[in-house]
Amino acid sequence: MPKLVRLYIVNVAIGFALSAVFLVAMVWLNIANLGHLVLETPSGWIGALMMFVSNGVIFAGAQFGIAVMRQADRDEGPRGGSKVPALTPIPVRVEAPRGPLHRRR
Repeated sequence: MPKLVRLYIVNVAIGFALSAVFLVAMVWLNIANLGHLVLETPSGWIGALMMFVSNGVIFAGAQFGIAVMRQADRDEGPRGGSKVPALTPIPVRVEAPRGPLHRRR
């Protein structure tokens, strides 16, 4: 199996595991009366399943994004930029044209 596919599958599994932990914590702590709705109503399992899947998609995407971004190569070059200015300003004389809007004093 290619490394990228394996990385994706592992991070999706981690994301859905985090979703399960998140859902159990929300039901156990009864946040927004969610524990009562899931455990006491006949179709509460449908709501729990919907929350598990939707949170799993979000957490899996975030987990995979973090894993991909952590694979970047570290730059070993200088940090903080160069101390020498990139451009040196050179003054240039520019004559302003005299026209009907300019008066002599």
